[in-house]
Amino acid sequence: MNRQAQAVVLFLVGGAVAHAGLTDLSLRYVKAGLRPLLVVAGLVLISAAIATVWYELRRPRALQAHQPEREHHDRHGHTHREPRISWLLVLPLFALILVAPPALGSYSAMRTGTALQQPWGFSDLPADDPLQLSVVDYAGRAVYDHGRSLSHRRIEVTGFISRDRHGAPYLNRMVLNCCAADAQPVKIGLSGRIPPILQPDTWLEVTGTYTKKRTKDPVNGGVIPFINVTRARPVPAPHDPYEG
Repeated sequence: MNRQAQAVVLFLVGGAVAHAGLTDLSLRYVKAGLRPLLVVAGLVLISAAIATVWYELRRPRALQAHQPEREHHDRHGHTHREPRISWLLVLPLFALILVAPPALGSYSAMRTGTALQQPWGFSDLPADDPLQLSVVDYAGRAVYDHGRSLSHRRIEVTGFISRDRHGAPYLNRMVLNCCAADAQPVKIGLSGRIPPILQPDTWLEVTGTYTKKRTKDPVNGGVIPFINVTRARPVPAPHDPYEG
């Protein structure tokens, strides 16, 4: 590719990155807090592409005549054009813009050990009834605070369903440190009034109470707490499927 073609590709890359940062598409790749950085990176790439074109237009025509960029000569004096197949590099950019990859789900969750880690501390909980908690917050309080802040409270958590090899259901959320490539699940076991039919990857809003019941994750031996379900209903996938 010559410089002008490279500038076009650079402009498209910058546009795709900025578009992802300005829309919910970025949530399928990185955690929400990194969206401003994506926008800035996209604008930098677009600016670099514009600067490249401006520099090329200002180059002396005589210099361009002596140094043609779309053709070059080999040592035998033959003229070769740059391969047109190099433009196929643009296709992944259109895929990035037009096709949003699905969020990681039960397949990944059941093949990765729980990523639950002990938090630095626990903030006071509001007096809401039911108390809405994330999967990570409930699991952390159930395991490392031994449910002290959860006792005698109705709790509501939302996640997607996965099943182990024995058919036992778990409520999961994938947690991001940076991007989807490092996503790991946090899992909650379900007991009590569990719906008779639960399909993997179904998003479920569960209302229940704290229970001391626990199990070990068969993948990495991590602790998986349970929630005693009193009500469960299917819900649409959330705006941001990951927790971070």
